[in-house]
Amino acid sequence: MLMIIGTIPQEEDKVLEGVPRMKGDELKLEGRGIPINRGTPALIGAAIKVAEHLEKEYPYVLLAGDEGLGRGSRALYRILVERLPQYGADTLVFHYLLPDSDWHNKILFVIQGLKRRPKLIADAGYMYVAKMAGFATEYDLFTPDVGELAFLADEAAPHPFYTRGFLLYEDERVPELIQRAYAHQNASQCMLVKGRRDYVVKDGLILHVVEGPLVESLEAIGGTGDTITGMVSLFVDSGMDPVAASLLASKANRLAGLLSDPTPATQVVSIIERIPEALARLV
Repeated sequence: MLMIIGTIPQEEDKVLEGVPRMKGDELKLEGRGIPINRGTPALIGAAIKVAEHLEKEYPYVLLAGDEGLGRGSRALYRILVERLPQYGADTLVFHYLLPDSDWHNKILFVIQGLKRRPKLIADAGYMYVAKMAGFATEYDLFTPDVGELAFLADEAAPHPFYTRGFLLYEDERVPELIQRAYAHQNASQCMLVKGRRDYVVKDGLILHVVEGPLVESLEAIGGTGDTITGMVSLFVDSGMDPVAASLLASKANRLAGLLSDPTPATQVVSIIERIPEALARLV
């Protein structure tokens, strides 16, 4: 089972939990409609489309509202510490969560005590906290964009606010940032670095670089980085090696974007709907 944990940028009275469905441009979960615009909902939507295409079970999700103050994130942390063994997840995907090293370490301690260790995938804020806590190497896969990679590469930065001038680096410097991240053990075993070029990396070695199709108008559409993480997560949970899963997700994400014939006004759900067609063409 694939389990996705993340937040949505609004306050909620409770944590939403269960197996969501897609209906139009929304996720349906516990009777609620959650817009699929970017962030964790876009990640979940992409995972659902892959699950449908591969005829796999839908992901199980834990979603909390969090406007940046950490209330929802702490609620999710607490649930995971108390109940994680009960879920029996094969793959855990951590997305937008307010970084908290103490809670991260409590969750990792629970994971290390499980009889069967799940695959661990992190994106967005959870990559930050894994690095800040000194446990990045415990993860099977990180999916950073270039800005997030800059923080991973900065061995002296205790928080993203203090990342040095790496944020100003051009895409051509990405291989150097990858090497820095691995040299200081601030990277997962594999990484999928998302950008104008996507880099598939294992143990510091760049194995694949995906450059096309390059659709310029996709740069203005929020959520396309989240969709690639959703796809690679379902691929890994279905049994694919993280390297092969990353390569396929990179190609499928770009092709789905091309098939959606996007403009700067296109919403990410239009790209998500094209994922099955993209996979059919590639596979």
